[in-house]
Amino acid sequence: MTSIWLDRRTPFTSDPFEPDTRYDTVVAGAGLTGLVTALLLARSGQSVLVLEARHPGAVTTGNTTAKVTLLQGTFLSQLARQYSRKQVQAYVDGNREGQSWLLRYLEEQDVPFQRRDAYTYAASAQGTEKLREEIGAATTAGLDVDYVRDAGLPFPVHGAVRMRNQAQINPLDVLDALVADIRSRGGRIVSGVRLRDVTGDSPSAVRTDRGSVRADKVVLATGIPVLDRGLYFAKLKPSRSYAAALQLQEDQAPPPGMYISVEQPTHSLRDYEVDGRNLLLVGGHGHQVGRTESEKAHLAGLLDWAGKHYPGAVTTHTWSAQDYMPTNLMPFFGKLPRGKGQIYFGTGYNKWGMTNAVAAALGISADILGGQVPWADTIHHRITSPAGAFSAVTLNAGVAARMATDWGKVSAGGRKIDGLKRGTDQAPPAPVAAGPSDAAAPPEGQGKVYRDGNRPVAVSTVDGITCRLSAVCTHLGGILHWNDNERSWDCPLHGSRFTNEGQLLEGPATKDLPEAGTA
Repeated sequence: MTSIWLDRRTPFTSDPFEPDTRYDTVVAGAGLTGLVTALLLARSGQSVLVLEARHPGAVTTGNTTAKVTLLQGTFLSQLARQYSRKQVQAYVDGNREGQSWLLRYLEEQDVPFQRRDAYTYAASAQGTEKLREEIGAATTAGLDVDYVRDAGLPFPVHGAVRMRNQAQINPLDVLDALVADIRSRGGRIVSGVRLRDVTGDSPSAVRTDRGSVRADKVVLATGIPVLDRGLYFAKLKPSRSYAAALQLQEDQAPPPGMYISVEQPTHSLRDYEVDGRNLLLVGGHGHQVGRTESEKAHLAGLLDWAGKHYPGAVTTHTWSAQDYMPTNLMPFFGKLPRGKGQIYFGTGYNKWGMTNAVAAALGISADILGGQVPWADTIHHRITSPAGAFSAVTLNAGVAARMATDWGKVSAGGRKIDGLKRGTDQAPPAPVAAGPSDAAAPPEGQGKVYRDGNRPVAVSTVDGITCRLSAVCTHLGGILHWNDNERSWDCPLHGSRFTNEGQLLEGPATKDLPEAGTA
C-alpha cells in the first residue's frame, strides 16, 4: 500500500550523520511538524539537525488526504461541549495562524495548491442536528460558514455546512520545499537514524541507533512522543484510517469541494489532478489500532461505498494513516514534562494535522526562541473537563483489560477467555494457540500468534518468507495483532507497529522486535 503522494517519489538523499557533534536544536521526525519547526529555528540562525527514522513524509504526513481547512467536521462543536469559549477560540486562532502561515509559504515558494470550498455534510436526517451545532460553534469562534442543502455531491444529502476558500495540497510537494529551504539555511536532514533517548542537562545527549549527538534543545515531532515522560501514550488513542485514489469514468467528475460526513463510518472526499487525470480521493472507515478483526474489511468497506456512488471507478492507489486522538480532544504541544525545559513535542491533532501541525510548530519555535503566542498560552493552561477525564479513564481501563486478556490467553495455553465485545473497536484478540501444529508457517499474507512454552511468538509468511518474532511489543509489552491489510504487526495498546520482519514502523516504541526466543 503506497499513497498517491509517496508513489513515484525519487529516493531521499540524506545528509551524513556525524556522531559526537553539537547543535542548537535536534528535531526528531521529518513530517510537517518537524520540518516547519526546523525551518523556523534555522531562519533565526540556529544550527538545526533533523533526524528521521525512515524518510521525510514516511508516516502521517505522507499518508494524509491533505486538506488545509478550518472547517473540521464537527470538531468545534465537540470542543465547545468540553471547553470554555476562550479555549475554543484559542484552538481556532492557532489553526487559522497555521493555515495562513502554510498557504503564504507555499505562495512564496511557488508550490501549487488548490482553493476549494469545504463541506461537512449529513447523509441522514439525524445528522442535521450536528450540522446546526457545528454552525453555532464555528460562528461563535468567528468563522464564516453557512448552511446549504445542495453540496454538489452525486448522492442526496440532508444538508451541509460550507466554509468557502479553503485549500488542499500535495503534502510531499510541501515537504520537498521545506527540506530545500532548511538546507539552504545550513540545517541538516538525516534519514535512516532513529532517536532512542535524550539524557542529561543542556546540552543533552541525544542517543540514536547510530551514536549520539548533543543539543541545547530537542523537539519530538514523531506523531506520538517516543519518550514516555509525561505518559502521553496514556492520553492518546491511536486510530488507523484508510484512503484510496479513484480514476472515474469519462462521464463522471469529482465533486467541486472538499467533503467529510458527520456519520460513522466517516467518508471524506476531495479531488487531485495528476498526469492530466482528475482523480477522486476518498477516505475514512477508521478504527483503533490493532483492535479490529480485519483491516482489509475496513478498506473494502470504503471501496464498496465509493463504488456505489461512482460505479465503474478504477482504484489506482490505496493506503492508510495513523493519527492520535487526545482523550480531552485538545492537541498537545510545548515543553515535555520531566524534560528539564529542554525537550519539546507536538501530538494529538485529531486527524486535522495540516493546520494543527503548523500551529504546533509555531508554538514550539516561539517557546524555544523566547517569543509569546497568546493562543498557545491559552491552550497550555487548559483544564481537562470531567468528560475528558472520564474518556482518559475509559481508554486506560480498556488498555489494561486488553493486556490482561491477551496475556491471560498466553498463560492459559490458548483456552478460551472472554474478550471484549465484538462489533466495536474493542474486538477480542486473535486466539493464542499452543499445540505443535500451531507453530506451522501460516499461508501467504497471513500471521498468527502461538505459544512456545510461556513465550508468545508472532509468525507470518510474506512473499514466501516465514518470520518468527517475539509477539511482545517493545514499548510496554502488549501482545501484537496481525494487520491483514498492510501485513504488519500492530500493538493494540498504544499503536506501535512493526513490519513482518520486525522493523519498527511507528508509534511510541523505539526498538525493533527481536526474533523469537531472543527477547
